Parts: sequence; C-alpha cells; structure tokens
Amino acid sequence: MTMGKLILIYALVLPSWPIQAQVATETAGGRNYEFANGRWFDGQKFVARRFYSASGVLTAKRPARVERVFDLAGKYVIPPFGEAHNHNLDWSSPEQFARLLRMYLEAGVFYVKNPTSLPRSRQALAGKINIPSSIDGALSNGGLTASGGHPIEILTPQRGFKPEDGEGAFYFVIDNLADLDRKWPVIRAGKPDFIKTYLLYSEEFSKRKDDPAKFGWKGLDPALLPHIVRRAHEDGLRVSTHVETAADFHHALLAGVDEINHLPGFRPEGNNVATYGDLARYEITEADARLAARQRVMVVTTVGQAIQSTFDGKEKEEARRAVREMLVRNLRILKRHRVALAIGSDSFRQTSAPEALNLSKLQVFDNRELLKMWCETTAATIFPKRKIGQLKEGYEASFLILSGDPLQDFTQTQKIEMRVKQGEILSLSN
Repeated sequence: MTMGKLILIYALVLPSWPIQAQVATETAGGRNYEFANGRWFDGQKFVARRFYSASGVLTAKRPARVERVFDLAGKYVIPPFGEAHNHNLDWSSPEQFARLLRMYLEAGVFYVKNPTSLPRSRQALAGKINIPSSIDGALSNGGLTASGGHPIEILTPQRGFKPEDGEGAFYFVIDNLADLDRKWPVIRAGKPDFIKTYLLYSEEFSKRKDDPAKFGWKGLDPALLPHIVRRAHEDGLRVSTHVETAADFHHALLAGVDEINHLPGFRPEGNNVATYGDLARYEITEADARLAARQRVMVVTTVGQAIQSTFDGKEKEEARRAVREMLVRNLRILKRHRVALAIGSDSFRQTSAPEALNLSKLQVFDNRELLKMWCETTAATIFPKRKIGQLKEGYEASFLILSGDPLQDFTQTQKIEMRVKQGEILSLSN
C-alpha cells in the first residue's frame, strides 16, 4: 500500500452503510458536516444526539452551511484509541511506514507515543504524521540512561541501527550531574515532545552499575532522576520513566515524574520467566499508589505480553497464575486509589488493541473503565494540551463509529465502520 491509497472521502451514509467514495479535492477539515442519528459516548453512557464537524471541530450548533449529512443509523460513536507506548514509529522505509499507518488506522488508533526514538526518524516523519490523514505521534528522541544501561544493548546492526545512532541520538548517558549539565542543551535543542528516562532495578543500582553481566539491565542512578525532572519541567517538558520493579516505581514517584512506563512485573529480568523469582519485588505498595494518585502520575500498562508468557516445566501453570495474580494485584491497587492508567503495548508488531483486549480478560476493569482508559486517558498522556479523547463541544472532530455497543461487549471496539479524524472521513482502500 502507498500513501496515495489512503484517501479521504465524503459521502452520504445510509442506514445500510454503503459509501460512495471519491478522492477529496480539498481537505475535509475545512468542510462542515452533520452526523445525525448516532449514539455518542459522553464518558458514562451512549446518548442519542447529533453533532456537527465545523472546520474539523465538534459542535452541537448547526453551521450556516452543511455540505453533507451522515446518517449514522443508530451506530455507536466513541473517541479514537491511543497507543501510549510503542517504538514502531522509528523510521525504516516508506513501504513499512505505509503498512504501519494502515495497521493503526484500521484499528482506530489515531494517537501514538514513542518513548525513545531516533532523531533521524523525526526528520523522516515530518509531514507524514500529525496531519489529518495520518496518525499523530509524540516522540521523545533519545532516552536518558546510565553507562551500560537499557536501551544501549539493543543498538545492533541486526536491528537496523547505524553507528551514529548511539550516544547523542538514541540515548544519552547521564552518570552524574556534570553529564546532565553538559548534555542538557543538546537534549533540549533536539526539541523532544517529552523526556524519556530509565530506571531498572534501582534498588540494586550500586551493585549493578559496574557489573558487565548486567549490561542492558540497569539504568539511571535514582538520585539523579529528581534533577532531570527539574530540568525538564523548567523547560516545559513532561518526563516519562521506564520501570521494572516496585522500587523503580517508588523512586520515579519521589523524583516527581509525570508518567511511569510499564507496570512493575511486566517482564522478568533477561526476558527469562525463570528469573521472576520472588514476585514481592514487583508489588506496588498502598503508600505508593496513594502518592501516584496525589501527584496525578499516569501509569502505562504494557502487560499483554506478560499475560501471554509461556512457562516451561511441569509447574508452568502455577507460575503463569502467580505472575498473572501479581499483575492483577498491581492493577487493582492502582484502580482502588484512582491512579490514571493509559494503555500501551510496547509491541512492534501490534497496535494497542491486543493490550486492551488482554486487559479486559483480567476482569479488573469493567467495559466503561477500559474504554475511558483507551480513549480518554491514553490520549491525554500523549497530547495533554489538545482537546482530544472526548466527544464534547469544541473538541477535535475525531471519532470512530462502531456497529455495536462496547459497554455491553468490549469486542465491539474491533468492529469499526467509519473513521473520522479532525473532520476528515478516512477510507482505507486495498
């Protein structure tokens, strides 16, 4: 598929949903459309009403001129989905990006957050994302880690990295305040959308920092993180922090970060399930859950792969059940204290849809809670300054039309019949 095949259409939608397609000759975002007979999600329930898209903005007030009326025939309207943690926006080729774009738009995922990205990817994606006919992306540029820390270990030619993609590009090594002072002007000059930092097994920082056997399985000195957060906040930048353990979660909170990436216990050390060991090291405390809520910290899930983990040996079912129970416990404690949760997959091959469906299987959240997490909270942590994620007056006219009610059956989120982004009607042709 090429970008040219992702065309914009406008048509009268009849109750039986035939669409008369044509290539738009002008941006639909400048047009005024009426969307009648829809059931619109108001954050709690679906309400029968009509909305207008006026120059790409939702309004209940009829514009002086309406070019086209869309009869939604009682279908269900929800905000678009988000992907709060994925690295697949790193540029590879126009063909691969076209496949990626189609994958996201088919799934109804309009907003994608890439924590740790290549500056050359930002340059290559200019004009291809953050436009009405494409996905919108927020990129952090290089992440801040320690010598030998994650994600340095993944920069190999086999993964498509170049020699110049290391220090100063995909990552910045910050071992002390002098490093931070020297490198911060370069970090800031890259114009990141936010700052990504790494804590891995920070309760063992001193033990791991000079251990070559822990290459890629260590991160920043937790004592440095508050200084990084202060610098970022002074420059108007939010901070996301990768965590592995409950101690990492605790140190991230003490540093004042805005977002925590990954639920503690989302993966075992070395990606070897045999190393999960004592699961207590991943269990979030009541005190930290309360603190996260008080500080309005966003937590991004990324637990889908852990839920699906395969355990070898005769006790595999017991091990899988124990890990699942640990993840459920962490999710329940965060929910109990009303910590904001966003959905992210951290999967190169998938959108956030499998993550959302896996979360629904855990039965921690009801369908309404999960829908709000995926549509509202996730959008808010990707683009906190934009009016997206809700179907309200003055918000961007971006939404999905489903054939059935996702509050009754969450799998209806996969049955998208129409996609509208900033007032443009998206059509995915073969």
